[in-house]
Amino acid sequence: MRIRELPSQLVNQIAAGEVVERPASVVKELIENSLDARASRIEIEIDAGGAKRIKIRDDGEGMDKEDLMLAARAHATSKIQSLADLEAVASLGFRGEALASIAAVSRFRITSAAPGSERAWSIASDGRELLEPEPASHPQGTTVEVRDLFYNTPARRKFLRTEKTEFRHIEDLVRRIALAHPAVQLQLVHNGRVVRRLPAAADRDARARRLKALLGQEFLTQSVLIEHEAAGLSLSGWVGLPTFSRSQADQQYFFVNRRMVRDRLVTHAVRQAYADVLYHGRHPVYALNLELDPRGVDVNVHPAKHEVRFRDSRLVHDFIFRTLSDALAQVRPGEVPAAAAFDPRPAPLPGGRAWQGAMPLAAAGQIRDQAALYGPAPADRQPGGPAPASPDDDGEVPPLGYALAQLHGVYILAQGARGLILVDAHAAHERITYERLKRSLVDEGIRSQTLLVPVAVPVSEAEADCAEANAETFAELGFEVDRLGRESLRVRKVPTLLGEADAGRLVRDVIADILADGSSNRLREEYNQVLSTMACHGSVRANRALSLTEMNAVLRDMERTERSGQCNHGRPTWVALTMDELDRLFLRGR
Repeated sequence: MRIRELPSQLVNQIAAGEVVERPASVVKELIENSLDARASRIEIEIDAGGAKRIKIRDDGEGMDKEDLMLAARAHATSKIQSLADLEAVASLGFRGEALASIAAVSRFRITSAAPGSERAWSIASDGRELLEPEPASHPQGTTVEVRDLFYNTPARRKFLRTEKTEFRHIEDLVRRIALAHPAVQLQLVHNGRVVRRLPAAADRDARARRLKALLGQEFLTQSVLIEHEAAGLSLSGWVGLPTFSRSQADQQYFFVNRRMVRDRLVTHAVRQAYADVLYHGRHPVYALNLELDPRGVDVNVHPAKHEVRFRDSRLVHDFIFRTLSDALAQVRPGEVPAAAAFDPRPAPLPGGRAWQGAMPLAAAGQIRDQAALYGPAPADRQPGGPAPASPDDDGEVPPLGYALAQLHGVYILAQGARGLILVDAHAAHERITYERLKRSLVDEGIRSQTLLVPVAVPVSEAEADCAEANAETFAELGFEVDRLGRESLRVRKVPTLLGEADAGRLVRDVIADILADGSSNRLREEYNQVLSTMACHGSVRANRALSLTEMNAVLRDMERTERSGQCNHGRPTWVALTMDELDRLFLRGR
């Protein structure tokens, strides 16, 4: 066959395969156009899961007749003018093919009125060609209506799922957009029924209310508010406490400059931040936005713009990891997460769901006077007596209260300002010991030992080049690695703490991490694993009777220790039951 130029209609239908996967794809492109037009209110109307009708209406900066005629043509956009603009894209859309692709596979109409215009204009397409603009009645802003999606491409239409499934994708999309753009009022209607009505959220409390509406009260109460800036980067949003985790990664929302993304580097950084505190097989929850100079991120990687590429990926990875790691480390027992300031009511802790972990207690200013609660406090006693230990000098009850007794040599029972607190003594002491060992390693530095017989490590030439270029990094980690040949390395020194480990395996693993991610936390994980084992063996064992003084010492150490809400393996170290919850268990007041 001879080479020939494809008709423009076929070109647009082929392009639609990259941009329009399903009705939710159409909704995404149209809402992003509304956001780029600085809309403060967006209304989304869906019929039959989007297969029958999609209508998006906004109050943004509309278009005049001339712009409207170009808007639905391929590769026509007001958002970039040159290659330099493409390298610093600040808008959500910029390719200029979305409307043309949508119009090629549907019955399409767009109506718009520019600011200050006396007349609106409307232009339509039946999937083949754009008709001439017609005068219309419309307030400032734009309405796009898409009917009978894929009616002229039946092969694509038969791949659509059920109405319920397609609408679930749209609902999830609107949820993500609502999280990324809290200042925009959103309304979602399906088959004539209002599903979401979200007012604009201008301040922190309003954003918390929106988070609660979208992800639930428990997400809000069991989250920590993040607001941190450094090195030209800013991270804000909410991260869930480690004990508020899920079996699937279905509540992970990450945005870059308010753009929804799926990024392996980001996911890796978050997992690293939770590595020390998350129970195996569980997934953290978060809703975070990373802000940076648009020139520092390439958003033109994926046709649907789901993926991005950071120009300094190592800086971004380390910033996310350290910000989240520090935030999680600073949460102490008894502290109310910052996000919960919006709704101070305690989170429920249903019986039998221990993995939810400790319930945030009241802030120090809300704790009642200890003497009023307990009366005069006697001297120390052995477990089993009725009275609590002495109050602090200021008369306040510590967040984890005072020890009452020990149950079966395993659990510490303490009386707090609001009810009963149960502590797994071994798990708590394990975390306390582990954190002390980690601090000691940082304070004293990594010590190395010279191998009696150097270890030869066969590698590829690229791996050898990487090791040679990162010799200083290996030295900081306690290794001495030099090049033995074109495809061979030699290990002369290893960290004393990892003296029993397979040196060759560690070196190859670190190189693989550096080649894949630009950095490696492999050795830190190995160190932590050894320290965790040491902490486990050196901690209070089950069935060991503790005096009241020892139990209270554990409680006070927990209040001072980072990440003390979980043991080294991610299990919760303590749970709390309020008096109201205990009353409900015993049907009091009925």
